Amino acid sequence: MTDDPDAPDDHDDHDDQNQTARRRLPGRRAPLAVIGVLTLLLGFAIAVQVHANSSSDSLSALRDDDLIGILDNQSDRADRLRQQISQLQANLRQLQDTGNRSAAARKQAAAQAQALGVLTGTLPATGPGITVTVTDPSGKLDGEDLLDVIEELRGAGAEAIEVGAVRVGTNTAFEGTGGSLTVDGTTMHTPYTVIAVGESKTLDTALNIPGGVAATVRAAGGELTVVEHATVTIRAIRAAQRTKYAHTTH
Repeated sequence: MTDDPDAPDDHDDHDDQNQTARRRLPGRRAPLAVIGVLTLLLGFAIAVQVHANSSSDSLSALRDDDLIGILDNQSDRADRLRQQISQLQANLRQLQDTGNRSAAARKQAAAQAQALGVLTGTLPATGPGITVTVTDPSGKLDGEDLLDVIEELRGAGAEAIEVGAVRVGTNTAFEGTGGSLTVDGTTMHTPYTVIAVGESKTLDTALNIPGGVAATVRAAGGELTVVEHATVTIRAIRAAQRTKYAHTTH
């Protein structure tokens, strides 16, 4: 058999094909990763809504006007969730329909990474919002009461929350009583200050729903006041959590 130095090498062609295939893999995986992120955000929004609805107090003792106010607030929450769902569906269609899926996926992934950083507390946040001041001169409020304020803000669409110098995350712990509470181990003394980024009017309304958290504070001898701002800035951040059991799948 005669060796021809100019003849094509089948082994080299096979290596070239493998390298080409490896270069194409990330482009195929990127849309799947972004779709997973979009699904996570949608699940988070729905979970917050379900939790807010399940923790509502009995409404049987409220007046008609109060019930109408609560209904309007719930309708606003539902509208925000529908808008989020529509946006996520539009993003998904863009990834499915675009001719350049890889570039669109990278752009969408960067935007969603920024959004997730704000939601999880690993990035600073700025935007319209409110400042909440809670006084407790009698020392009757406890960590659960302050948590109720945070949960009401979350249910009303707050995208970032700061208590004192502590950024609130999904696993933030509120403990203590008697005018000295701890948030993630950091001691807070009355008056407690909470900053939240979100639609200021909606956040204000949520905190002042009849029979809600503002009423609880006043019943304990304290006061809850809300100041709306065109722009608030939250600089406190949380360290990114390392998962112990969960890992990504391919």
